[in-house]
Amino acid sequence: MDAKVVWKGRMSFSGSSDSGFWVPLGTSNDLGGDNDGFRSMELIAIGLAGCTAMDVISILEKKRQKVVRFEVEIHAEKASEHPRVFTGIEIEYIIHGDEIDRAAVERAVELSETKYCPAQAMLSKAVPITHKITIE
Repeated sequence: MDAKVVWKGRMSFSGSSDSGFWVPLGTSNDLGGDNDGFRSMELIAIGLAGCTAMDVISILEKKRQKVVRFEVEIHAEKASEHPRVFTGIEIEYIIHGDEIDRAAVERAVELSETKYCPAQAMLSKAVPITHKITIE
């Protein structure tokens, strides 16, 4: 995989990778930016959420779970000093549906964590990751 960022001026960038899509990157006004894009650490959190979400929903569909709404939230703690790395991450899976089998969800989350999600495998080497399942 190749990725790049292109400077747009001040603290504004556009990022792209092999898929060809572009995403804006920026920072807050107090850090010299124009508040016009994602922060880098936000993209890491979104990447983690997207990676595990795709695994879990795919597995739940194969298990014939009737999911009508699905969200993955990342709750990340950051160090107070630079570099402001993540010091703890909780991944919360929020599932809405009819007669959702909790065991099926737990297994899907486990498979994402231990087998399928490269973002989770990589980040778990650097920061503790916990999981929470909410079925509504």
